Amino acid sequence: MPFDNILKHYNYQLPKKLIARQPASPRDSARLLVYNRKDNETKFDTFANIGMFLPKNSVLVFNQTKVVPARLIVRRPTGGKAEILYIDHNKKYIKALCNKPLALNSTVCLNHGRDLNKHTFVVAKKENQFYFLKPNFSTSQIKSVMEKYGQTPLPPYIKNSPLTEKQKQQQYQTVFAKTGFSVAAPTASLHFTKKLIVQLKQQEIAVKFVTLNVNLGTFAPLREENLATNKLHSETYEIDKKTASDLNQAKKQGRPIIAVGTAVVRTLESATKNHQLTKLHDQTQLFIRPGFKFQFVDGIITNFHVPKSSLLMLVSAFTGRKSLLSLYQIAINKRFRFFSFGDGMLLLP
Repeated sequence: MPFDNILKHYNYQLPKKLIARQPASPRDSARLLVYNRKDNETKFDTFANIGMFLPKNSVLVFNQTKVVPARLIVRRPTGGKAEILYIDHNKKYIKALCNKPLALNSTVCLNHGRDLNKHTFVVAKKENQFYFLKPNFSTSQIKSVMEKYGQTPLPPYIKNSPLTEKQKQQQYQTVFAKTGFSVAAPTASLHFTKKLIVQLKQQEIAVKFVTLNVNLGTFAPLREENLATNKLHSETYEIDKKTASDLNQAKKQGRPIIAVGTAVVRTLESATKNHQLTKLHDQTQLFIRPGFKFQFVDGIITNFHVPKSSLLMLVSAFTGRKSLLSLYQIAINKRFRFFSFGDGMLLLP
């Protein structure tokens, strides 16, 4: 089937006013759609009551990655400003996107007042849409530079959020963010408060954490080569040995493993062989779409995703495409809020 025709199967019409521009407050007041695959039953509530719908002895797995303020404003040699988005780095270069053309071998500098030339970057090369910038400081310092001068990398569809920069940094971050180097938040986890997590533990719901560094692929549109190779963008994940041991034991015991977010689904399924976690630190390019056989994940907590996206395909692999699009239409009819700051759904085994 031609690429465009495949994407059409994962399209839906969303009124723009249903795109959430700021999160629910408090976080767990976001609305919740609950879908049980076994009996094809749909219920509605709020995230604060999610414990009522989780199977007995469930294990919730969260992504504890931390979002860095990855957008940097630079001044070009012409004097004009541009916005670069950090993607990755090695010992020599910083890999980034830019919203304006940058001339090779030119020098750009961070636009921060009196210290205008304190942090500069030489545009060393360009590959496809990515620029490779050589800084006048060690690339190991890029995180601290972003934390001081960067801006929160909100997705394009909520870039004009009414939130202040300080509010963005607080609210586009999970309450348990601990480690990692992500340019996008694990948005399904944004609905959880510390109080809600305590309540779930008291309900004997186990809570475990893994780390996957979310990168540009979250925003990138699907390409024909993704379907041809059956691979997505590469993202690094890590599961510590104790967590893996606990999760493997829970799986053997038949406890339902509920992944909080698509990043956790990709992490667990990438690390699994014969229904057990074995590859605990690696890069994943796993493309989950209908036809995929889940080995470890039994249920998913997720937001409502952008049309024609790999994330929509991943969730479709769990529910079935027609069922998922039907749920999306129900959510639209009930005025649920969509995308990163929007409401969410619990998909049960």
